[in-house]
Amino acid sequence: MQIRKGEVYNFARASQLRDYSGLLIGNITPTDIDGLIEYKNIAYVIIELKYGDTELPYGQRLALERLTDDLQRSGKITICIIITHRTPSDEIIDVANSDVKEYRYNGKWVLLNYKLTSVDMIQGFIKKLPDNPQQNPLISFNY
Repeated sequence: MQIRKGEVYNFARASQLRDYSGLLIGNITPTDIDGLIEYKNIAYVIIELKYGDTELPYGQRLALERLTDDLQRSGKITICIIITHRTPSDEIIDVANSDVKEYRYNGKWVLLNYKLTSVDMIQGFIKKLPDNPQQNPLISFNY
């Protein structure tokens, strides 16, 4: 059986639930990140998936904001994209062709009011990256 990169190959493990309740620190528990791309030691793309109109919980939004902004300040060009889907729970989510709802870049959240797939956004972001981020730490990026 040949497995393509990024493809689900162990459905039992992928669907296994996680209980973070024992990691309660004050009123904080861990949050998850659905995807992360580290691109050629230049940039990061942080990916979070939400079903339908589900909003990011306050704590998760804050964690993603701080992570995105901290990575940007460290010298890596970083974007966080929030992707929505309406895939039934018994089917595999096609993340590449799911829609971007909003993204965070350069210290700001931007809400999209038009259709843009995650693969189109990520490819557009990567095309704009400089060869050396130290020469141009922020790229002009708007959708």
